[in-house]
Amino acid sequence: MDAKIQFVAIIKPIIYVSTYRSSLTSFLLLVCLAFGALETQAQSLYMPRNVKKAYQKGTRSIDGKPGPKYWQNSARYTINITATPPNRTIRGTEDITYVNNSPDTLRNLVIKLFLNSHKPGAARQGAASDNYLTSGIHIDKYTENNTPKNWQEAGTATAKRVALTKPLLPRDSVKLSFDWHFDMSIESGREGAIDSTTFFLAYFYPRVAVYDDYYGWDLTTFTEAQEFYSDFNDYVVTVNVPKNYIVWGTGDLQNASEVLQPTYAKRLSESMQTDSVVHVATLQEVTAGSVTQQQATNTWRWKANYVPDVAFCLSNHYVWDASSVVVDKATRRRSGVQAAFLDDAKDFHQMVKFGQHSLDWFSNNWPGIPYPYPKTTIVQGFADMEYPMMVNDATTQDLNFSRFVAEHEIAHTWFPFYMGINETRYGFMDEGWVTALEYLISQADLGTGQATKNFQQFRVAYWSQDPSAEEDLPIITPANVLSGAALGNNEYGKAAIGYLALKDLLGDALFKKSMHEFMNRWHGKHPTPWDMFYSFNNASGKNLNWFWNNWFFSNNYIDLAIQQVIPSANQHTVTLQNLGGYVAPVDIVVQFTDGTKETFHQTPAIWQANQSQAVVKLPTKKKVQSMTLEGGVFMDADGSNNSWKAK
Repeated sequence: MDAKIQFVAIIKPIIYVSTYRSSLTSFLLLVCLAFGALETQAQSLYMPRNVKKAYQKGTRSIDGKPGPKYWQNSARYTINITATPPNRTIRGTEDITYVNNSPDTLRNLVIKLFLNSHKPGAARQGAASDNYLTSGIHIDKYTENNTPKNWQEAGTATAKRVALTKPLLPRDSVKLSFDWHFDMSIESGREGAIDSTTFFLAYFYPRVAVYDDYYGWDLTTFTEAQEFYSDFNDYVVTVNVPKNYIVWGTGDLQNASEVLQPTYAKRLSESMQTDSVVHVATLQEVTAGSVTQQQATNTWRWKANYVPDVAFCLSNHYVWDASSVVVDKATRRRSGVQAAFLDDAKDFHQMVKFGQHSLDWFSNNWPGIPYPYPKTTIVQGFADMEYPMMVNDATTQDLNFSRFVAEHEIAHTWFPFYMGINETRYGFMDEGWVTALEYLISQADLGTGQATKNFQQFRVAYWSQDPSAEEDLPIITPANVLSGAALGNNEYGKAAIGYLALKDLLGDALFKKSMHEFMNRWHGKHPTPWDMFYSFNNASGKNLNWFWNNWFFSNNYIDLAIQQVIPSANQHTVTLQNLGGYVAPVDIVVQFTDGTKETFHQTPAIWQANQSQAVVKLPTKKKVQSMTLEGGVFMDADGSNNSWKAK
């Protein structure tokens, strides 16, 4: 129910009573009670105390909208980095103008130093090989407002608190400068040396951590299992590389004609206006040294505004394909799709087409919001990992699987990048949504049958069929305290089928309306799960707290059973038990004695009145032989009780 409707429903009888008693004091008291009742109703979901305070302070609202006092901080980064492969040492300088939009006076800042995760002894989710280990990131110089300051090494920490000489007042800014260097790890994962002369740069620069309205400073340790939580910043990045090296990266290349020979600069420009694949630079051209300007060092300048991060790739032997696609049919706006890869990677010769399809489908179907960036680049690496406007994917022999991985990583554009999600704690708000989108686009690619089979095998079966305690932890559990199966299941498969169950409950039209309302309210901001839950409640006009509690705050799993079937002349009354607890949709497949079948789809609405049991009346004009429950991607943990046969 809309929060305004809820308020009117509460306030009308109060106005009547107040008028009858002619007591202004009573009226005002009852109005306060009404607001309290409304808040209690809206907060029937468990809410951590720190998040609750944000709602009380007015930075967030129980109608799911940003509160009247909502704020977030931001920064402007000017970064200059130099790479000279095969030397793996990267050197950088940067200026950061950090703006304090909060109402708080900040006496400290927190600086994120992600690359310290490579240090021996650093916290991480698994073992590290010798080729992964490095000495971390080294700060060579640090200044505050142009005044040099002493910097103490952070050890293995990936977040370091630094005291400000002058407190940073609300609505004021501070200028920070860093000189730093680090060695690329030999083993390439989300970043590192893909080969001796191909480097992928991610997490590579010191940055100011997020300071928000419900946690304050983000001090979470970076272990690579928890991924992004970043402010929306403006970036100007200069990448200096030797001649014959090509650079791909987040943002718009500002000086193509200064780093590329005219033929290749023209091809790149043309690729942004066509649906056809343009071979910007072939292997023969790259190895001949004819692609880039032949000065000793080429300086590639990139610019990206209001993005949460940047990443770059450089190589002297990757080939380069490019094209574009209309992502906004109303304005005819195009976005570019580029691919950088080894020439012998057969799947990557199709990668631009895969990227075009992804941008087109996601922009016009689900989530149905136009791709927000000027381009994306898919790089052959090892990570299967997303960054703003960049994807780092491994090559495979299976074209369908290669497309599937690219689609998943590109879908992350919307979650978490467009939405600014705190993925370190609430990864189900990005991986869960993306995994649901992954299933929806796979239906379009492969058909519902094959997409369902793949999703069952890859996303659901291994936790649905495992009775271990860690499989049933509530999805809302902060991800930074989880590991292993509990982390992966909660963020990916369990959350995804929760969203798909909601889609089934609301129907496509209302689900999309509610999803768009949530995204329109919170893109470019930092929504919490409660902002999402309340926004869907408000936009749909329904109090969905029963559903959120069931899927996201419980220890439930899926296990439905046919308890009994009572036949009559023209119908069968079927009683279903919900043994596992999740309010999942289900198909009741009826087999008739004449050999025909009929499927009766049941949405999660059948469980709203009683989440333990549902009674369904099926119109049956023919003689029934048997009934079976089929869940599709909503896999049942115990199929032994899913069938009934007529006697």
